[in-house]
Amino acid sequence: MTWFELGYLGLFLACFLSATLLPLPSEGALIAFLVAGYSPLLSLLIATLGNTLGGTTNYAIGMIGNVEKLEKRVKNRGRLVAFKMWIRKYGYWLGLISWTPFIGDPLTLVIGYFRVPFLPFLGLMTIGKFLRYAVIILFWLD
Repeated sequence: MTWFELGYLGLFLACFLSATLLPLPSEGALIAFLVAGYSPLLSLLIATLGNTLGGTTNYAIGMIGNVEKLEKRVKNRGRLVAFKMWIRKYGYWLGLISWTPFIGDPLTLVIGYFRVPFLPFLGLMTIGKFLRYAVIILFWLD
């Protein structure tokens, strides 16, 4: 079974899974659906929803982690403290770059791990992912 046989659900699943730590290119899935004749607007909304929920899943998995246990096991506490301060400094604003390849998915996990406030993070993550897909669609339409 292919993603196309599932219709928009296939696009949703491809974008959801690509936001987890699985190496799937959601941009490629979106373009493939556009080439196949799917609605650009509906594809934009579904891809954004799927990818945002995938990022939210990473955040939730990160929340399961125990910061105190990590602090006890880390050899270089200075680097951990610096990283923790960096996360606290930029906090939920990092949601805007959670769409970036290679760093975005682990970043959402770390943001959950360090208990960054969820609702502002969710809003900014959604905006970032929406804008990324909107740019792709605009270039595709041009």
